[in-house]
Amino acid sequence: MRTLYVVTHPEATHHVEGVVGGWHNSRLTPAGVRAAVSIAEALRSRIPDGAEVELYASDLRRTVRTAEEVGRLFGVRPSLDDRLREKSYGEAGGKPQSWLDQRFVPPPAVGERMEHDEGVRGAETKAAWARRLYAAMDDILRSPVAHQIVVTHGGSLTFVVASWIGMPVASAGYASFRAPSGSITTLHEDDFFHNRQVARLGDTRHLDSAPAG
Repeated sequence: MRTLYVVTHPEATHHVEGVVGGWHNSRLTPAGVRAAVSIAEALRSRIPDGAEVELYASDLRRTVRTAEEVGRLFGVRPSLDDRLREKSYGEAGGKPQSWLDQRFVPPPAVGERMEHDEGVRGAETKAAWARRLYAAMDDILRSPVAHQIVVTHGGSLTFVVASWIGMPVASAGYASFRAPSGSITTLHEDDFFHNRQVARLGDTRHLDSAPAG
């Protein structure tokens, strides 16, 4: 059985500063670092000792720092991949969230949603965002390693899961698999039917035991 653990990075500076994340290269806060330690410990408790593990991460600082804590317990170095980044909000990245809220054009309830122009210069369309996550997942899943960990972002989790279950990109316009920061989503594929399960979405039980600052 293949098991893929998808981690959404914990609290980062853009969360507490109220600015747009996306490709803005924010760092984990002290609370985020403590949560990353708890994430690593939770993963270590779920994966058998001696099992081969692969670790992949977005190349932004907040995901790299999270992956470093995970890699330390497993004795592996993360493979960094910019395709695992959050959506790019173009010129809005790093600006106050209110700046984006005033300019953002939400997608229509019906009609073209994947190529929708959100009204922000340089922002990715949902289609472009999905395609790069799907491509990253294709490469990750070519590996035969049974235990894989992917450290990414809350928004990008949707397309990791959509890719996992084989949802066509063109059908992902309404997809949303949201999970809290610092969560672990567990995906299983069985060896007989090769069916793919979303075994647990957005698990944060490990954060209840995170040490206080």
